[in-house]
This record gives sequence, structure tokens and C-alpha cells, in this order.
Amino acid sequence: METCVDISLYPLKEDYRPLILDFIKQLHRYDQIRVETNSMSTQICGPYELVFELLKTGIRESFEKTGDQVFVVKILKIGDEPNKQ
Repeated sequence: METCVDISLYPLKEDYRPLILDFIKQLHRYDQIRVETNSMSTQICGPYELVFELLKTGIRESFEKTGDQVFVVKILKIGDEPNKQ
């Protein structure tokens, strides 16, 4: 199953821009997923298990490095045919 996650990061610090860019840079380490960034959020798409493992690791590392911050996440299932009844 494929999934696409739309994620926005809001560090609760004055100098927030480098923190966001560092998080996005970490996402680009993985060749098996697609990462697209726009002015409001970043979309991470790929195999369900891999996307969520990456998010689990990336969010933990970000909290440990940065401290207080907010992540807003939207999740979409993609790539499968709808159930036909």
C-alpha cells in the first residue's frame, strides 16, 4: 500500500527557518520515497511502512535537536483500487 503524508513543521523558536530546512533535508536521505516541498508544507509519498518509519525517526530526531515544536500531519492512502462491492 502506498501513502502520502502532508506535513508542516512549526518550531517554537525565533530562528525557525534553518530548523525546517534541516528537517526537509533529512527527508531527502531516502531514495525510496518522493519528497515535494511547497511554501506551506512537505509531501512525503511512498510505501506505507517506510513512510511511517521515516516519520517516526525524523520527528523524534527533530524533537531531540530542536525541543518545542508543532507538527501538523495529514495522511492519504494512495495507489490501491477502491473496494468494489
